[in-house]
Amino acid sequence: MVAKHSLVLQTDFGLDDGAVSAMYGVAKTINQDLDIYDLTHNIPQYDIWTASYRLYQTVKYWPAGTVFVSVVDPGVGSNRKSIAVKTKTGQYIITPDNGTITHIAQYVGIESVKEIDEATDRLPGSEKSNTFHGRDVYVYNGAKLATDNTHFDNYQNELDVDAVRKLNIFPPVNREDEVSGTIDVLDIRYGSVWTNIPFSFFEKDDIKYGDIFDVVISHRGTPVFEKNIKFVKTFADVALGEPLIYINSLVNIGIALNQKSFADTFDLGIGNDWKVDLRKVKGE
Repeated sequence: MVAKHSLVLQTDFGLDDGAVSAMYGVAKTINQDLDIYDLTHNIPQYDIWTASYRLYQTVKYWPAGTVFVSVVDPGVGSNRKSIAVKTKTGQYIITPDNGTITHIAQYVGIESVKEIDEATDRLPGSEKSNTFHGRDVYVYNGAKLATDNTHFDNYQNELDVDAVRKLNIFPPVNREDEVSGTIDVLDIRYGSVWTNIPFSFFEKDDIKYGDIFDVVISHRGTPVFEKNIKFVKTFADVALGEPLIYINSLVNIGIALNQKSFADTFDLGIGNDWKVDLRKVKGE
């Protein structure tokens, strides 16, 4: 049996025990020739928002037919559904129906959603286990789907795409003299802030490199950071430790310190409670 497509895994399990290895083993039992890759296993525990964003950051850069298994599942064993999702760009995602597909639905698009029957579509012999669906349900189905994408047709219960659970996303706003958005996620290694403000807002307003912005970051309406910051092309355009506004790899607006963690320095978080306002300083 030869694998037709890759299998990509994401969890909040970490690598300190055998959980991820067990998932690899189940996938290889389905298809010894399956190519398996890791998106990340360091999603913060129970953090569905970050799991959703990391899928959005990654999925569209893989070929059509690639299968992603995402397991951040604080409700494992409860009545939440398990689902198989086909994106409008042709990738597949196996995950709990707990909001993990939020960013994919918003920014990539979903073509179809099927419910996985946890009682029958699972690793044989695992029926008495209710707390490790990553191994027993998700990677088991993911490996079958990666081996043959037509396995998607075997799921009989098609769900309404609009009815699948999604987290709230507050859209960015472009006013006459100000753009606003939220902090979608943090750059884990370097501490940059990634907003949901698209670079297209800057293009529309004819913003140029070198322009200065008054930047205000608020948490639940309370300002926690305010400073004038320059919009630059690269980190090297400012001195070490200095703040900058830049275009991140998803072509959204990012805020950072050159070779220092912006998020740690100012104790910033992610999600809809964290608002970012950028107002161009007049005369710049």
